[in-house]
Amino acid sequence: MNRRGYCIFIDTLFQGPVPSITEIHPAAPANAAEQICVFPTELEAQREIADEMMTRLQQFLDGEREFEDAVIVQEYVVEVDVFPDGRIVDADGNCFG
Repeated sequence: MNRRGYCIFIDTLFQGPVPSITEIHPAAPANAAEQICVFPTELEAQREIADEMMTRLQQFLDGEREFEDAVIVQEYVVEVDVFPDGRIVDADGNCFG
């Protein structure tokens, strides 16, 4: 049975919209592949974007990043279906993972 979740996406020039955050499960073997990060709620995904924004702003304040790069938000949240085999499908039928 599939479950609903939320992924953070970014638009790319050649691939179009793609999930932008991946993770390796802490219990996975050392050579495990990264998996697309799926958040249980839209709010949690939005908070992840906000946390990354705060990091970029701090990097700007510390002189490590340009202002335009720090304030532009390219990420957005998409509701997805997560299938038991690990596939992730968005509302447009695009399949990832």
